[in-house]
Amino acid sequence: MKSIANIGLKDVQAVYSGPEGDLWELVMGEQIHIGGFQSSMDLAKRAGIGAGMRGIDLCCCTGAGMRFLVKFCGVASMLGVDATSKVVERGRQRCQALGLDKQISFTLANVCDTGLPAGEADFVWGEDAWCYVVDKPKLIAEAARLIKRGGRIAFTDWIEGPAGLTQQEAERFLAFMKFPNLQDLKSYGELLRTSGCRVQVAEDTGRFAPYTDLYLDMLNKQFTYDALRIIGFDLGLMQAMGAEMAFMQQLAHAGKIAQGIFIAQKE
Repeated sequence: MKSIANIGLKDVQAVYSGPEGDLWELVMGEQIHIGGFQSSMDLAKRAGIGAGMRGIDLCCCTGAGMRFLVKFCGVASMLGVDATSKVVERGRQRCQALGLDKQISFTLANVCDTGLPAGEADFVWGEDAWCYVVDKPKLIAEAARLIKRGGRIAFTDWIEGPAGLTQQEAERFLAFMKFPNLQDLKSYGELLRTSGCRVQVAEDTGRFAPYTDLYLDMLNKQFTYDALRIIGFDLGLMQAMGAEMAFMQQLAHAGKIAQGIFIAQKE
């Protein structure tokens, strides 16, 4: 695991309460995770998530994952937990606009200590968001607490790749992304097992590098003006962010960072 000091929840809230969060949505779409719809469908199918189930999305952002699960997988109800008020309010508005507010609800809370009842959910869901959480052991323990025996934890996340990051590379990447730390396939598997779950899937999706290429192409070839508008037409900031994204692209192609998929069942 790689980590950096002085990055925490307030930094993440600042990102998703401000223009940086809007910029990520511009580039990646409403489903702010690598692979979008196809990644969500792959995760849901492999985890056996389907009709009539009740789930909880930890770090739900605006709830795009929950809307996907209700509309395309027949999930009966979803509860999203996030600590940033702006995205929770935006998510409520989007669900209401689609007529999904009866099936999808939100709570503003720390995902490591949700205050929700134990053992009631069929599954806990997460998509490329748990990398923002400082206390990963507590997060995984909370996810396991929330599901029934036999229930599943299904998530994707940004992880350290098989080639590994140097400390210098990790510090630069984590500081740009506002990640306090970065797990790998092995460490996430260990956390799931420690929380009483049997790991069924722990793999590199192979999506990170090609999708990073896509996002940079979109920024450089199509969305340049839109991105500048979001950040107040600050060309210097745009160039600086572009340089960090290009660095991230290099790390991805070198196998130093990746997107992992994890599915585990509570025993």
